[in-house]
Amino acid sequence: MLFPTRSSAYARVSQTASQPSVHEAFRWLHLNQQQMLQWQAEMLAIPAPPFGEGPRAGWLEEQFRKARLEQVQMDEVGNVLGLLPATHPGELPREHPPCVLLSAHIDTVFPEGTPSAPVVSGTRIECPGACDNAAGVVALLGLSYALRICEVPLSCDIVFAGNVGEEGEGDLRGIRRIYSHFPWATSIRSHLVLDGAGHDNAISQALGSLRFQVTIYGPGGHSFTDAGTPNPIIALACAIRNFTQTPLPAAPRTTLNIGNIAGGTSVNSIPESATASFDLRSTDPDQLTMLEASLHRAIEDAVSTQNLGADAHRSRGPLDYSIQKIGDRPAASLAADAPILEALRAVDRHLGIPHTPEDFLHLGSTDANIPLSLGIPAVSIGAGGEGGAAHTRGEWYDAARREIGLRRILLFLLSLVEQAATAIE
Repeated sequence: MLFPTRSSAYARVSQTASQPSVHEAFRWLHLNQQQMLQWQAEMLAIPAPPFGEGPRAGWLEEQFRKARLEQVQMDEVGNVLGLLPATHPGELPREHPPCVLLSAHIDTVFPEGTPSAPVVSGTRIECPGACDNAAGVVALLGLSYALRICEVPLSCDIVFAGNVGEEGEGDLRGIRRIYSHFPWATSIRSHLVLDGAGHDNAISQALGSLRFQVTIYGPGGHSFTDAGTPNPIIALACAIRNFTQTPLPAAPRTTLNIGNIAGGTSVNSIPESATASFDLRSTDPDQLTMLEASLHRAIEDAVSTQNLGADAHRSRGPLDYSIQKIGDRPAASLAADAPILEALRAVDRHLGIPHTPEDFLHLGSTDANIPLSLGIPAVSIGAGGEGGAAHTRGEWYDAARREIGLRRILLFLLSLVEQAATAIE
């Protein structure tokens, strides 16, 4: 099946946009901006720290039911899903028919105990997580209402998902579970991720990352009487020094970072342990593999050197170590001429949103990493509006320009629905 050319993709988007039901959906989104801001404030008042998204998931499950989505459920990890079924499925398979997945992560980067008291002033809302990703979740909810109430024709199912585990050590666990545990996951034809603000952005290149927690431990002791016992902090410092001297290629872009270090009890104690977290990133999986091997060598060599240099008469024992993988986000990418990107370009052309060819080849680490690594077309885009100070307590979102972003999502989503249904014919 040949997908539409650039010109026919634009023609199809224009035809879709001219449908009365789509105009009604646009109108619903326009008239309900205040309602969406209210949803945003309600949701933000419910903290959702990593691995603590349950209360917010419960709120979203209730909202999905109010939106009258079908088969609403919360899975074992806290993902909330609902179905908007095809209105004219035609000859689509009856069991696990093709679908498009529309998702937005409900978790925040902020730890448990972070104050979450949204302040609304006009179209602006200030609160940790206001932009990343309350904006995306509210867009998800608004689209579910607009499509159903305005009876927009759908030629295949749309699955709505508010997922957990996108931020930090969540390691994309929510989206991973959807693709690994749900029987209909093999029927997903494309995946649209809503993440943050903006109406002209798109991430189609998945930045890969490996994250490790390294702990070096030993018997510890008194700084004077047990001098000669190997010191975990010194070993860890040597390992970090050696590892950070690893040559990195300019292309593909590859980076390494040590995010935190901890260990020791007092200035006059040889510590019993020292811990550090390492973040390795690249657009190339092979580079990540090489960096992982380099990290293991650096740790092993540093521990061995400290043990060999220990005072055999005074040492209370040798050092040992553990290297625990705490994150693994696969690298992947879409081709520049992928049909899903052609559809998005056509939507932007219709809406008068300017862009360059490079605008749709942006790099990022999002929930789209998982479907892209599985060969499923996926893009992460903003949910409209403007935002700033993400991942800080001063985070803010302004909904003044949310509407153009919602129109973009709606038309793009309907284009993906058409592609999914047409590919079966």
